[in-house]
Amino acid sequence: MPGQFEPLPGGGAAVALDDVEISIIRSLAVQLLELIGPGPAEDASDDPLAELFAEGPSEPPSDPVLRRLFPDAYGDPEGTPQAQEAEEQRAHSAEFRRYTENDLRAGKRESALAVIRGLDAVDSRSAGEDGAVLKLSADESRQWLGALNDLRLAIGSRLEIADEDDTDLLYRLPDEDPRKPMVMAYLWLGGLQESLVATLMT
Repeated sequence: MPGQFEPLPGGGAAVALDDVEISIIRSLAVQLLELIGPGPAEDASDDPLAELFAEGPSEPPSDPVLRRLFPDAYGDPEGTPQAQEAEEQRAHSAEFRRYTENDLRAGKRESALAVIRGLDAVDSRSAGEDGAVLKLSADESRQWLGALNDLRLAIGSRLEIADEDDTDLLYRLPDEDPRKPMVMAYLWLGGLQESLVATLMT
């Protein structure tokens, strides 16, 4: 089981993680939470309806990682649009972002929190040779899958990975390259994510 998720009877997944792996994932999840930021309810009043009717931002985030996590909903994948078409796309994207980004941020925030809670609940004193075993329910597994995807998107953005060719280049980075630790984390999280996908599809 070390290094990959395996299915649990009745649904869910389990993975063995050592203390270093737990620390890395937890640290990355905390950084992701800080990047996403607090929800509207944490910034505003105690009015329970305030969050329900709160509008999100209409402009894309300035941070490239957040732009990757919250991309524009409308765009032209086939070349550069004409000026009028581009303006319409920006207007549609702004409208869509205004009414969906708060919910998207809340979902990503909850998934990252689920990862932190799960890791905090692991009793490392019960660790054997393969590490402590983290057991997730089916719902928790789906939250972990979302968080792992977000973490890889965030790291990939920092590494300026745009397509599969960029990923291939990562394997050939020399050990002295300062990006190497981030690359290793990116590739390792990819393996975890793939094993969790396979587990949930069984």
